Amino acid sequence: MSRYIISGIQQIGIGVKNVDEAWKWYIDNFGMDCPIFRDEAEAKLMLPYTGGKPRSRHAVLALNLQSGGGFEIWQYVGRKPVEKKEDITLGDLGIIACKIKVKNVHEAYEHFRRRDVRIAGSILRGPDGKETFFIRDPYGNLFQMVEASDWFMNEKKLTGGSYGAIIGISDIEKSTALYSDILGYDKIIYDKTGVFPDLAAIPGGEKQCRRVLLGRSKPFAGPFSRLFGNSVIELLNVSEGKQKRIYEDRFWGDPGFIHLCYDIIGMDNLREYCEKKGFPFTVDSMVSHEGDRFDMGEAAGHFSYIEDPDGTLIEFVETHKIPILKKIGWYLDLTKRNPEKPLPDWLLKSLRFSRVKI
Repeated sequence: MSRYIISGIQQIGIGVKNVDEAWKWYIDNFGMDCPIFRDEAEAKLMLPYTGGKPRSRHAVLALNLQSGGGFEIWQYVGRKPVEKKEDITLGDLGIIACKIKVKNVHEAYEHFRRRDVRIAGSILRGPDGKETFFIRDPYGNLFQMVEASDWFMNEKKLTGGSYGAIIGISDIEKSTALYSDILGYDKIIYDKTGVFPDLAAIPGGEKQCRRVLLGRSKPFAGPFSRLFGNSVIELLNVSEGKQKRIYEDRFWGDPGFIHLCYDIIGMDNLREYCEKKGFPFTVDSMVSHEGDRFDMGEAAGHFSYIEDPDGTLIEFVETHKIPILKKIGWYLDLTKRNPEKPLPDWLLKSLRFSRVKI
């Protein structure tokens, strides 16, 4: 096995005030109807980001089996979530938008328009010449629709899952040490500076900014790589005005995009490489549990976090067990499989039998 393996974006974390309400909206609009786990417990290991105390929470990890990363929908229990004081503005530091893969931009636009979803602007071309548009969920989170061609299943949904993120950063060169070297987004799709029409409907969209879209020269590998598919990361820097962290004076888990998570194999090797690159683990469940795995109720494995140069949280999960069909007690033990080999399509497609409606 190589140093470590990344299977792709497993999920983007979204802090909400009501898990069931938010999950229903994400099912109805993004097809996130396949739960991998649903768990109510204490977040005991995230103390650097939860005020130094364990916090009770209710979380759901759900996927859209057509392709793409899922959503980890996360709600505090027993603590009132703290909303951001101001709307996110271009130039803020952190996850500004989640990219969502769609089959056809125009069909998706009409679909959301008919459903009275809040559309930010119209269909416009981005710096790569491709058509795109933005929408907001009921909680103000921003999602960018991006046309994609790599699909795992055909469930007649207009969207897949997460295709990446737009991340506000203060120094693009410093950030590439993480996003290019550690995460493997080593291909520059574009690097442009200016005022961009496709950002005009977003607060701060009139400012000049530098946008760098990163892809991978090598495809993801590992067990879930065919399901998660390709992804991109867009780094955005606005030099004018005050730069503030999106989660300044708030906790991880408060409303908004709380982290970007990658499914990986080889946590020990990844830990060593991240330290070498200057991004040490700030949370490490393997160390906290003295080498034993972390149990998330219906799934288990190891997880860790690092921060990018501006404090944006990147999570890594080494999955050991997931439910395939809970009704008959069918769980998949990934520790007994070749870590470099993708799981069979028929096995991953069996996750559809756990699909829910809420």
